[in-house]
Amino acid sequence: QVQLVESGGGLVQSGGSLRLSCVVSGRTASGFPMAWFRQAPGLEREFVAAISSIGITTYYADSVKGRFTISRENAENTVYLQMSSLKPEDTGVYYCAAATTGWGSIRLKSEYDYWGQGTQVTVSS
Repeated sequence: QVQLVESGGGLVQSGGSLRLSCVVSGRTASGFPMAWFRQAPGLEREFVAAISSIGITTYYADSVKGRFTISRENAENTVYLQMSSLKPEDTGVYYCAAATTGWGSIRLKSEYDYWGQGTQVTVSS
């Protein structure tokens, strides 16, 4: 069993920055790929960024490329999402996810078998 706990969300003005953290427990985080998704009110949960198990390869949604950076510190069982130049359209609940059985289509929710409870990010204009 894997538990994921996100933190770091909050209210920020447009153009500001936030860093989200996801602490993994139950298994060593270095064993599997991780990702961040987000969900705005009334919309589907969407892919934001993903990182391979040892952090060499990263992937981003086009909407956040160049503004967000995903990273991981396996010694601390933690995955981060550094968000800069935030826009009001970045508002939503951000979820950390783990793909403990491997990776296929990294942008699909179905690839991930463990999820955190989410942390709210609100960007004001």
